[in-house]
Amino acid sequence: MKINKISVFRKELRYKNGVFAWGRGNVIESSSSTVVVLETDSGLTGVGEFCPCGENYMVAHGEGTEAAARLIAPRLLGQDPREIGKIERIMDNTILGHGYAKAPFDAACWDIFGKSIEQPLWMLLGGKMVEGAPMYRSVPQCDLEDIESNVEALRQQGYRQFQIKVGNDWKSDIERIHAVTSYLQPGEKAIADANQGWYMDEAIKVGRATRGLDYIIEQPCHSYEECYQVRAAFEQPMKLDECIVDLRMAERAVQDMACEYVCLKLSKQGGLSKAKKMRDYLIDHRIKVVSEDTWGGEIATSVVAHFAASTPEEFLLNTTDLYSYNIERTGLPGPQVKDGKLYTIDGIGLGVEPDYDSLGEPVAVYQ
Repeated sequence: MKINKISVFRKELRYKNGVFAWGRGNVIESSSSTVVVLETDSGLTGVGEFCPCGENYMVAHGEGTEAAARLIAPRLLGQDPREIGKIERIMDNTILGHGYAKAPFDAACWDIFGKSIEQPLWMLLGGKMVEGAPMYRSVPQCDLEDIESNVEALRQQGYRQFQIKVGNDWKSDIERIHAVTSYLQPGEKAIADANQGWYMDEAIKVGRATRGLDYIIEQPCHSYEECYQVRAAFEQPMKLDECIVDLRMAERAVQDMACEYVCLKLSKQGGLSKAKKMRDYLIDHRIKVVSEDTWGGEIATSVVAHFAASTPEEFLLNTTDLYSYNIERTGLPGPQVKDGKLYTIDGIGLGVEPDYDSLGEPVAVYQ
């Protein structure tokens, strides 16, 4: 089996609720998603997707995947997509870093591999450990008097984990954390995600002002070193995200005992192959993980769902249904969502196919 055609599509995904805001003035109304389709001489095809959370987040752009494709695609033509380790080495030897740009090619190869042996992706990743992964949902940034009604609306949809977007003004952030945690019911969790938004002195003040409250603090400061420095100010468990970019940083977090949770955004980690190595290392060292991605549609969410399903239940904090945030589609069908849980699609490989009517014409074709 050989790759004989690679098509790259671009799709603008508009946020359903108008504007999504977080951190210090970061807002998006839409994000540009890149979908990669690999075709083979056997007739099997595979699909992957990368979508940044706006162009100002993680310094990643949809156009970066298209630029990378000009270098990567010619080297993948003629290769067997089932040789995933070899494909990974080819991409890494072609481009240094820029893992997000390689991620959709990696996912597409896993998709073909699963189809070639007529197995779902979760089987290839170690087996199904979770039937219905618990999801979190972001509580919209709103006035304090509206927080309770927003939490209750999410609760009625089955969510039991609520992400509080903070990191903007530390004084008002303290009030938001107090408000959300006061509305929690038994068995529910709150995660205060600063998205690198606080300076160290601000994070320390927040930690002191929220002692005794039951929540998880996520990525309070920009760098790993800053987060590690302010860790002592918090009684709460810490979740690291943006600063854990590769296996080396995961190893450092384990050695330093810097956190209790790590958010594995599959594109941020460089794709499914690298994320799996990081996940297995982290859970071997008893650190819980989150299965998600930077943003995306049905295709990206399907990869996230399979990754979550193959993670031991006791080490999976949560996941999310990325596609539900968007108006437009990238693939069909989307993973199933029921009572605040995310389920993989029945079928082989990823279980999702590109929605060509939505994607339109490719922006690039290599063959």
